[in-house]
Amino acid sequence: MRKTLRTIAALALAALAAASLAAQAKKALDPKRLVVGVTAGLHEEIMEEVKKLAAAEGLVVEIKVFSDYVLPNLALAEGDIDLNSFQHKPYLDKFKADRKLDLVPVANTITAPLGIYSRKLKSLGELKDGARLGLPNDPSNGSRSLLLFQTLGLIELDKSKGLAVTVRDITKNPKKLRFMELEASQLPRQLEELDAAAINVNFAVEAGFVPARDSIGLEPPDSYYVNIIAARAENKDDPTIARLVKLYRSAPVKAFVESRFKGSTIVSW
Repeated sequence: MRKTLRTIAALALAALAAASLAAQAKKALDPKRLVVGVTAGLHEEIMEEVKKLAAAEGLVVEIKVFSDYVLPNLALAEGDIDLNSFQHKPYLDKFKADRKLDLVPVANTITAPLGIYSRKLKSLGELKDGARLGLPNDPSNGSRSLLLFQTLGLIELDKSKGLAVTVRDITKNPKKLRFMELEASQLPRQLEELDAAAINVNFAVEAGFVPARDSIGLEPPDSYYVNIIAARAENKDDPTIARLVKLYRSAPVKAFVESRFKGSTIVSW
């Protein structure tokens, strides 16, 4: 009887050990190759630079380019790719909550910064009481603009609302600023009628602005909306991912971003 119990116990231990090894094998990524999903354009170009650096260190980076913001996260969750680089954390948080996916950020990358621009003012300190500030009228960019105004000390917002804030959630407005909600693409054209406006980087650049040079207020590199590299939670501490992150957040990549995008994209390192 005792021998039988010992045999059962030994088999159980062996099964547990096998399960543990299987789990470890599942978590481990190929130490010589990573498949990274990106969206076309900015993120693709930056990852191509990372790919060159990785090749010199014996790490193969295969880049898969996606044309939308849905498939890169689904492909990551399903194991078709090892990482992705295309989104900011608020987007990932909402996407994974809606779809019940176990994805996590592993590094900050770049910010396409929302900025405050003016044809009349040279600094936020010149804002007078009752000044008219423009912001996008869509919920996502409107909230982002209000959070930027708060970061810059112009207003205070209801903290209980998190990122989903509106002008109705302003709790302190010492300068009695007036907020004009307009179509995002129209804000640069309305600057003559406004004292200043929060403008998305693509529309700012189209209007001839260089964010790092011309804005009178700019999202910091570590803002809520900094872009990230995302991985499956089971792989977040994988050493191969750490290698790629180190290469991404390197001086050569920073120099490339600053030269190629000329202040319209801000690195977070």
